[in-house]
Amino acid sequence: MSRQSPGTDHQPRTRQIAVDGARVACWESGPPDAEPVLLLHGYPADHHCWRHQVPPLSRGHRVITPDLLGWGRSERPLHLSFDYDTEVARLGRLLDALELHSVNLAGHDYGGFLALGFAQRHPGRVRRLAVLNSRAHATFTRPWYAVFTLTGLVARTPALRPAALRLPYAALHRRTFGPLVRAGHLTPDLLHHYLDWMDTPEGRRWLLHYFADYRTPPRADLRRGLAAVTCPTAVVWGRSDPYLSPSIATELAETVPAAELTLLPGTGHWVMEERPAEVTAALRRLLSRPPAHI
Repeated sequence: MSRQSPGTDHQPRTRQIAVDGARVACWESGPPDAEPVLLLHGYPADHHCWRHQVPPLSRGHRVITPDLLGWGRSERPLHLSFDYDTEVARLGRLLDALELHSVNLAGHDYGGFLALGFAQRHPGRVRRLAVLNSRAHATFTRPWYAVFTLTGLVARTPALRPAALRLPYAALHRRTFGPLVRAGHLTPDLLHHYLDWMDTPEGRRWLLHYFADYRTPPRADLRRGLAAVTCPTAVVWGRSDPYLSPSIATELAETVPAAELTLLPGTGHWVMEERPAEVTAALRRLLSRPPAHI
């Protein structure tokens, strides 16, 4: 069941959808009967990260940007699991709630991680695939591998949780976004949307709940399945990403049969915000290719 509010040509339509009994917030733009495009944000952002891509893509497509369960304006349920396999299966239930059999699927960062697994496990539901600066089948650079591994260990250790619940997560994340704000790619208001919920007791509890289920090592199953991804695929990457090596992108492009690689020099992790025109162009090229047989 979902609730929907009408939009205009300039204002996305908002929907509140139930997935696994929890509320997921979605925004839709473009003709309701057009070919659907589902854009998945990464960690720790929300649907706003696609703000530059939605208007041009929605001229000919029904573009849907959810806040994944737990992030942004969606519900943060502590009783649900957030391990990878559950999250990939949950993506299918999101499509069911949207009454979509198949979509064009694009994901950045964590969203790309989920999108790749979904395309491998449900090839009949993915017309075209885009993966942008994501751990995909691999994992993080060594310093950030250590950070996320340690965060998961702390979240899974009951004796450490009281101290962990007092940490200033929003402030810590705000520092990593500092260069993006100083360069004018991200406004303080958007950073508020991304991070301020972490300043609440509920937000800190959910963040630790999420990391208790998160695992950092590479996914051998996803690597083995790369050659079986036969739908048209776009791999878009900032070469200067401190978190995720461009070697992930080149391996994707070399192994996925129908992949087109776009490497953006002088660009970091947040490609949609740092190089919006180039990212939009790569997605439009993808959408112009004949889709996978559905």
